[in-house]
Amino acid sequence: MRKVVVTGPESSGKTSMAESLSVYFNAPLVHEYSRVYLNKLDRNYNKEDLVEIAKGQLQLENWALKDHEDLIICDTSLEVIKIWSEYKYDSCDPLIIDLLKKNLPDVYLLMKPDLPWEPDPLR
Repeated sequence: MRKVVVTGPESSGKTSMAESLSVYFNAPLVHEYSRVYLNKLDRNYNKEDLVEIAKGQLQLENWALKDHEDLIICDTSLEVIKIWSEYKYDSCDPLIIDLLKKNLPDVYLLMKPDLPWEPDPLR
């Protein structure tokens, strides 16, 4: 099994790269669960929501791996959730850290922010 995570700063082309890799390698693309979760939320998110987002992200990855054990492409990772939690709340829930340690990707592709910046309303 190989799990490739496309990561990097906001507006650096992560989603476009992940989509291109998915098509090129004919591998499933695991989208960013936080977008689904936050769009359904009827309030501002809080630190506890990040745990639910991490669980949902991991569930999407596991579903993809169920049918495609050789390769999946991920548009984000639990590491991004960990970093965001530490940035926004000065700490990270131990469950997120534990899930991250147990589900590390095989490859990280770090994108450089060399595109025109576009704000993300979910951040």
